Amino acid sequence: MWGGVFGLRYVENERWGGLTLTLLLATFGIGFAFPLSILLALGRRSDMPLVRWLSIAYIELIRGVPLISVLFMASVMLPLFLPAGVSIDKLLRAQLAMILFAAAYLAEVVRGGLQAIPRQQVEAAQALGHSYWQRTWYVILPQALRIAIPPLVNTFIGFFKDTSLVVIIGLFDFLTTIKVSLTEPAWSGFGVEAYSFAAVGYFLFCYPMSRYSRGLERNTAPSREIHMLREN
Repeated sequence: MWGGVFGLRYVENERWGGLTLTLLLATFGIGFAFPLSILLALGRRSDMPLVRWLSIAYIELIRGVPLISVLFMASVMLPLFLPAGVSIDKLLRAQLAMILFAAAYLAEVVRGGLQAIPRQQVEAAQALGHSYWQRTWYVILPQALRIAIPPLVNTFIGFFKDTSLVVIIGLFDFLTTIKVSLTEPAWSGFGVEAYSFAAVGYFLFCYPMSRYSRGLERNTAPSREIHMLREN
């Protein structure tokens, strides 16, 4: 895509599309949104009022608007606030919008996992002399994330499919590329086959994520819970 490798020519990212664009938006979006969501979830539970209220304001603001609005703001409104002569690539703006949007939803999932941890776990870590970050990193977060695996993966799957909304700002993802291809005379009349192919494509990516999450949940569960899962 960037060119210069194996004699390939440079291709502007405005011309990127299809499954490649969907995978880029999804993987980078999830990869950057997940650590940000952990910070937001911890910030919402912080004892510092400023940090707590800023985290709450951000989460509630982003969750209160649809993804289309966030993408539209990033594509149309953001350039108006940049200094003269400074511009951000349209694909990068879409990627930032999806990262910020996904982080707000993932933050609530992580916060749910944090709230499920008994208070005794925190008190035991304090009794051992651990600092805030030590008990959060070594004691609280591993347990909270294990509890939150099912809703986290559910959000990941939804986010992967929501990448189709980037068509609102002129980017052609996997589904939009299929729709555009149907306008070609050679592919006219193959709508059923094209959309069936799109459905199969999304399924082939989403179903393995679901199966992997079940295996991860089973492997990280305590021995008693593993026995219960096997019985079920």
